[in-house]
Parts: sequence; structure tokens; C-alpha cells
Amino acid sequence: MENIDVILVDEHDNPLGQMEKLEAHRQGRLHRAITVYIFNTEQQLMLQQRAFSKYHCGGLWSNTCCGHPFPNESTQQAAERRLDEEMGLKLTLKKITQTYYNLPVTDGLVEHEFGHIFTGYTDQLPRLNPEEAENYRFASLSEIEQELVSSPELFTPWFKTTFPMLAKQLRAGD
Repeated sequence: MENIDVILVDEHDNPLGQMEKLEAHRQGRLHRAITVYIFNTEQQLMLQQRAFSKYHCGGLWSNTCCGHPFPNESTQQAAERRLDEEMGLKLTLKKITQTYYNLPVTDGLVEHEFGHIFTGYTDQLPRLNPEEAENYRFASLSEIEQELVSSPELFTPWFKTTFPMLAKQLRAGD
């Protein structure tokens, strides 16, 4: 895993400093994150199966991509960079909301994040980075909601937290 620093923040997303990413997850320190949801023109979400080699939650299904802004990088830049790095897609994304969560993940690590959520639309197929993504698939909101009830163990903790909020917001916009 690449050693990078994340931006430590307070509960209002004000920067407090920096910390190495894995150490921030070990200590459960609140830090800034980005989450990306990409849809096709049939309104299906592109799900990513995380690479089995990931340092946590390997093999679990999740949103299209996620990550952390570098120090001095905007959340918009980070979201578009991670989408390209993980899925090989170059898109202009739209920030739709932000959220906070404090969730235990695998191997004693904690995702304690102030998350900025972005969406985008494309019918391009991804070019997966095998260090990041094992597989991908498209599914409708209702299909995903059914799977979250029948097989929640197949999904990342943050996806189980952010997806219902996103689905509600998207339906309210219809």
C-alpha cells in the first residue's frame, strides 16, 4: 500500500493537520474522504468489487470508487483522480452531498470520515486497475436495496451507510 497522508478534520470538515493514511485508520481519526457513484443512462449504478489485495474490505462490493484527497487537493480533484486511477474513467463529477460516519471495518481498522459524495454519468465501460478493483457490475437502485437486505455481508460498511442516503436523494429528485 502506498504511504500517503490524509487530511485530519473536525466535525465541520475544518482541517486540523495530516496523518499517514493507514495510521489514521488504525487510530480511528476523523479525516476527509471522497465517495463516487457513477450511473449509466439506464440509471444503473456501477458497483466495484474491491481488489482482494486491498488492506481492508478486499473482495467486498462498494460504490464505483472512493479515496482521500491529498493535502492541498480539492475534493473535486480527488474524486476525479480516484475515478481515473481505480476505474480508468475520466469524467467531470458533480458533488451532491456530504456525510459523516464512524464505522469499524476489517482488521481492526476504522473508517472515521467526513465524506464528500460525487456522482457522474457515462456509458463507457471501465478499465479496472487490478490493484484497486477486482470486478465491476451495473445494478438498479432497487436491485441493490434487495441485495443489501439479503446479503449485507457482501458490501463495504460505508456503502451500506451512504447508499440508502443517496438512493433517497435521487428518488426525491425524480
